[in-house]
Amino acid sequence: MKSTDSTAPQASPASVAGPSRRRFLTATGAVGLGGLLAACGVGGGSDKGAAGSGKGSIRALFMKQAGYSEDNIHAMTASFQKAHPGIKVTADFVSYEALHDKIVAAAPAGTYDVVLIDVIWPAEFGSKHIVSDVTAKWPASWKQKMLPGAVATSQYDDKQYGVPWILDTKYLFLNTAHLKKAGVPQGQLETWDGVMKAARALKRAGVTKYPLVWSWQQAEALICDYAQLLGAFGGTFLDGSGKPAFNQGGGVQALGFMRQSIVDGLTNPTSTQSLEEDVRRVFSAGQASMALNWTYMYGLADDPKQSQVAGHVAVRQTPQGTSGRPGVNGSMALAVAAGSKQQAAAWTYISYLTSQPVQDKFALSSLPVWKTSYDDPEVVKTNPAVVPQAKKQLGDMILRPQVTSYNAVSQALQAEIQNALLGKKSPQKALDDAASKASSLLGS
Repeated sequence: MKSTDSTAPQASPASVAGPSRRRFLTATGAVGLGGLLAACGVGGGSDKGAAGSGKGSIRALFMKQAGYSEDNIHAMTASFQKAHPGIKVTADFVSYEALHDKIVAAAPAGTYDVVLIDVIWPAEFGSKHIVSDVTAKWPASWKQKMLPGAVATSQYDDKQYGVPWILDTKYLFLNTAHLKKAGVPQGQLETWDGVMKAARALKRAGVTKYPLVWSWQQAEALICDYAQLLGAFGGTFLDGSGKPAFNQGGGVQALGFMRQSIVDGLTNPTSTQSLEEDVRRVFSAGQASMALNWTYMYGLADDPKQSQVAGHVAVRQTPQGTSGRPGVNGSMALAVAAGSKQQAAAWTYISYLTSQPVQDKFALSSLPVWKTSYDDPEVVKTNPAVVPQAKKQLGDMILRPQVTSYNAVSQALQAEIQNALLGKKSPQKALDDAASKASSLLGS
């Protein structure tokens, strides 16, 4: 997405520079707005919108960075309006950080007809009737024609609350010139142990002071990186009964791995204040040899107009840990706002933007959700470095918890992971404290 976190997305190739997409609102904002929604009855009641005539003016809310750029979306919308002259679209853009709050705050007034939602929001937005249940509108063929990770993007409780649009996960980006100078073969980066070994070789050779840079600011971006490592080390966010499990086994190993990389001087210490766009800028300036980021980074990092390392950028599937190599599901969907009075026109617009021809055309910015797109030579040609890796990675993704209180749980986990990364608490203590807070939020 980034942000996205965005997301992304993504921040996607050819997207504009800006803050990252996978971050969150403040904890007080997340909890406070949720309570406000319940009090106002925006959540909890039935959808109050109307189908409308299928024509007229609609308003859509997107994010400023990650995935498709503003220029991409304006171009898509212009083509849509040419094909559907009876519908006029006004597109608004906010940062990923502001997207959740904006959707929530606008819901009571029915300000928007179409909203872009993150994969972590269907549980909250669907249960509170902020976005409409569009299960009945889904053609039966979509579930077979879309990638499984895409279908899950807008799904909650066996219902669909939107249509997947931005399909993304994080990949390992490499500076091939740096690796060559240090004598590090790319094959060594198949595992996280190999990545650490390579980082030590790069540092020893004086190629980069800090070979690794991450988006570890206290934000949703941090949870995305942690999710990928947690999965690699065999951890889970929740156990089978829905209770926090990230403070056991692989969850603790993942955070220990993160902290140790800082202690050993392999990770740039500014990572704890960095988001995805910061990672991209550091990498593009040649100040990092390896980085985890969304699809979008390739297009910008390999663009000589925007990067000092163009021509030396490679992309690999996320490395293997002790128990696998899942990528974090950072996908996003377009949803019909529950309060929209123009739901028919909104659905027509969403159907157009998410269609395979439109997604294939803009594949450089965000890879399509449609399976057969990955065998289309024209799609492969738009992003030949990423598509082969995506074919492998997009079939193996880890979801962050699909719970209605996700924002608040994420905030608690972000804060405690940061405590460990900064050396204020041990990884075990930090995750135990986060699990205690999450348990109360989940009612477990």
